[in-house]
Amino acid sequence: MFPNDVLLAYLIAVLVVVIAPGPDNILAISRGLSQGRLAAALSSVGAGLGIMVHTVAATLGLALVLQTSPLAFWVVKAVGATYLLWLGCKAIFSRSLISFVPAAQQPLKRVFLTGLLSNVLNPKPGLFVVAFIPQFCAATRGSVPAQMLVYGAIFAVLTAIIFTVLGAFAAQLSQALSRRPRLVVGANVGAGLTFIAAGVSILALDRRR
Repeated sequence: MFPNDVLLAYLIAVLVVVIAPGPDNILAISRGLSQGRLAAALSSVGAGLGIMVHTVAATLGLALVLQTSPLAFWVVKAVGATYLLWLGCKAIFSRSLISFVPAAQQPLKRVFLTGLLSNVLNPKPGLFVVAFIPQFCAATRGSVPAQMLVYGAIFAVLTAIIFTVLGAFAAQLSQALSRRPRLVVGANVGAGLTFIAAGVSILALDRRR
């Protein structure tokens, strides 16, 4: 069901996608900087589970609804963009995304939920899963839904692992960064602008892409 050459090509493609800068890995890195490895890992696991949510939706055909229903797509797009814009503005103005003040740090449950929701409420990963994973599936190799779920699980696990590693590396820099308040401000602004750019790109997203 999963030929070695196809699986290898898929793994390489997934690694490129996961490593590319985006709101989810920026979020994991930010959690690592401000709250350490555990917070980064929880944010990363949330993002990985978000990938699985999109995969299951695509497998069940729900993603097709977003592609064919302008109203459904607009609602999801508006909610996702609003959430990312809110995260971005909060990071810039409250400067609390990366913070070394204990009172400003987020409960771990909220860290996990933010990682999950930032992925689930973003329609881009859903449309990406619909366009990306089926290219590696073939009816001649068995159940296509089963193939999609397995490929999605691989995508989700690699996302969680790689984001956790990135967050762990960031945690190593936390002490040095905590002594440089200007860099902390700059990191919050940079992360906030990344979220805002992602939100704006969602607003400009066409359901046919």
